[in-house]
Amino acid sequence: MKDRILSVDIFRGATIILMVLVNTPGTWSNVYAPFLHAKWHGYTPTDLVFPFFLFIVGTSIVFSYKNKKIDAGVYKKITIRTLKLIGLGLFLGAFLISFPFVKDWADIRFPGVLQRIGVVFFFAAILFVNFNWKTLIGITVAMLIGYWLLMTLVPVNGIASTLDRAPNNLANWLDVKVFGTHNYKADYDPEGLLSTIPSIASSLLGIFTGLILTSKQEKKATLLMGIGGSLLIIGHLWDIIFPINKALWTSSFVLVTAGWANLVLALIYYLTDVKKLKFGSIFRYAGANAIVVYFLSSFIAKIMGQIRIGETSLHGWLFQNIYVHDFMSMELSSLLYGLSVVAFYCFLAYFLYQKKIFIKV
Repeated sequence: MKDRILSVDIFRGATIILMVLVNTPGTWSNVYAPFLHAKWHGYTPTDLVFPFFLFIVGTSIVFSYKNKKIDAGVYKKITIRTLKLIGLGLFLGAFLISFPFVKDWADIRFPGVLQRIGVVFFFAAILFVNFNWKTLIGITVAMLIGYWLLMTLVPVNGIASTLDRAPNNLANWLDVKVFGTHNYKADYDPEGLLSTIPSIASSLLGIFTGLILTSKQEKKATLLMGIGGSLLIIGHLWDIIFPINKALWTSSFVLVTAGWANLVLALIYYLTDVKKLKFGSIFRYAGANAIVVYFLSSFIAKIMGQIRIGETSLHGWLFQNIYVHDFMSMELSSLLYGLSVVAFYCFLAYFLYQKKIFIKV
């Protein structure tokens, strides 16, 4: 669309920058609590980051396809983009810096962040171009309630299913059954198979926000605030019987994170698109090449973790020799390392934006 909604670009870029920050501390042994994921049930600010990105993927789908003539070419582009995202994710999971440059087959992780983004984008886009908003609401509700019923009522090997991290957790059991050793952990994967269903709902909720932003509706910020607050309340009420859990991507987690996403986006929209305040340009630059920034940050981090310097890695050597000092806590040192990484990618994003280099994935 010619008239871009600035807040969407800022939100997308800020989310990517936060993804880089929480993924690259100086040391995982010393991280401030808000920058860590919840151990199992519950959520921290860090747990909002990935669902925020899936949410804004849905919002962006509206901008990309709302006024397009849907033909075979559109389906082809959706499929190609999906395969690119999945391919990049599998590459990250398999890459080694030394010969044969690929991990042993049993050690390659099949699920992953980029793979989930690709799958979610595919289904959310296909649903959007084929159904109206009323049908999409029905599909979203069916996904969330259906997942809840599956996770709580379907027994595992004759044993009642649990929502704890255990062998009779249906989502965990299915990941081990299907992927075997190809999971993030031996007993589960946070981007696993069954939990992908509600993650699609996260993107569909972003689609509804995109439809509001592109409509002629007045007081859009107020409406988004109301929706966000309502989703938060419903999600926290659902938490009583279906706990908020990122690793399982529970339905309550979907609603709570989409609630926060609507509230944050509404605030940014009000300040930038309504009040015309100028801020957040660096996030807009990062948002213009969001997947590229995320992929490079993950790829370079893997390389730095695999290059050895004595008893440690290049990553560890830089952290210990530049950021660790007696006059500051290890948590602060670790955060400063992460902020330095973020500064580098912000500069890269700015450079690409100024050179009008936009790499579409």
